[in-house]
Amino acid sequence: MKKQLLSGLVAAALTGAMALPVHAQNLAIVNGKAIPKERAEQLKLQVERSGRKITPEMEGQIKDEVITREVFMQEAQRRGLEASPDFKAQMELARQSILIRELFADEQKKNPVTDAEVQAEYDKFVAANSGKEYKASHILVEKEEEAKAILASLKKGGKFEDIAKKQSKDPGSGAQGGSLDWANPGSYVPEFTEAMIKLEKGKTTQAPVKSQFGWHIIRLDDVREAKLPKLEEVKPQVSQQLQQQKLAKFQEELRGKAKVE
Repeated sequence: MKKQLLSGLVAAALTGAMALPVHAQNLAIVNGKAIPKERAEQLKLQVERSGRKITPEMEGQIKDEVITREVFMQEAQRRGLEASPDFKAQMELARQSILIRELFADEQKKNPVTDAEVQAEYDKFVAANSGKEYKASHILVEKEEEAKAILASLKKGGKFEDIAKKQSKDPGSGAQGGSLDWANPGSYVPEFTEAMIKLEKGKTTQAPVKSQFGWHIIRLDDVREAKLPKLEEVKPQVSQQLQQQKLAKFQEELRGKAKVE
């Protein structure tokens, strides 16, 4: 008796499930064609991957978007555009792009960046950037005669910042009165660095310094020990950079193995 009762309950449940309205199984029906809910779910996934949260308002917008796309698709199909060579070529390109994207995502999952790799990369960064940082200002001109004239003007009491704003050919620093802000000495071309690190704080080069950019008048404003960010502060950026490097290496290896005739 119990077995018969259970069987009856199961049968009733199945019958009820089969009797669900079509709208409960699909997002909507457009011109008699059912739109599966999976289309909306895929759009939601794309939105979430971009970093945006799905709000109730956005749920409705996504549904409208899916329905609108179906309307347009049906009209395009009615016109026979699916059979056009241009459509087929574009579909092949889209297929390739999606498949390649999935390949790279799969490779990243199988070969993730480890904490040890991040630590090693950070240690290299610290070794390369530790030491002193220099805050300098400069005035850049094209000709040596111009630079010598500026030096003479400075010796007579001319204000460095005013001259930089008027005459410097470096638009970035010129607008700031010649200021280059804090930087590692290795950030500059060798001629500039060599002259800058020889200066005492507050002093200006006695002669113009020539580089590939022109002639510089350099003033050393300050010196300090390098302030480097902690690993926790830059870990996401370091990890992303290493992942890009791994992906680039993966791509190079695949190209290297390929037999191209």
